[in-house]
Amino acid sequence: MAVDVTSLGPLERAEHWAVGDATRAGGRWVEFRPDGLFQREPDVDGRLVPWSRIMSGIHITWGKHSWSTNDKGLYTPKGTIAGRNGGWMHMTLRHPYENDRMRFDRHARPYRAVDALRLEYLLRHLVDEGTPHLLGDPDWVGRAVAYLAGGTNLWLTAPSLRRVTAEALAVAGPAASDRSTAKPPPAS
Repeated sequence: MAVDVTSLGPLERAEHWAVGDATRAGGRWVEFRPDGLFQREPDVDGRLVPWSRIMSGIHITWGKHSWSTNDKGLYTPKGTIAGRNGGWMHMTLRHPYENDRMRFDRHARPYRAVDALRLEYLLRHLVDEGTPHLLGDPDWVGRAVAYLAGGTNLWLTAPSLRRVTAEALAVAGPAASDRSTAKPPPAS
């Protein structure tokens, strides 16, 4: 797969890894920060959702309105997501329990369906395993994205998406903070 990649569907490296077009003036995007997801919107200071609050149900929908939560989007014959409207990242939060969504604007470039689905499976896997904080480590995200980007649109089944996500996690390894606190192996 790819070696030096800076995007996976709507996820792109800017100042932080961000879902959505972080370079658009007056745009909306979601940043992956060490302390959580940070929603950027025009004329607003922003909103932080700590990693510890993200509970389950994380998924991405496409379209102008958030209430089309079942709209996984339309796809072109070339395997890209159709339309130019933005998207929404949906999730369930704890303390208090609530459904939340964060809006993002699309880039001018098309998103391959396989990349968007792989991103969604990566997000879900990390949340389900209780390790979404890994998304706050830009080097770790870079390694995972490099593994997941590219490939073909063939075999977009749930088992194949779970398998490639597990492979990407193994390749990405532990976060930098986890490596620095790891105990050295015992001397033999």
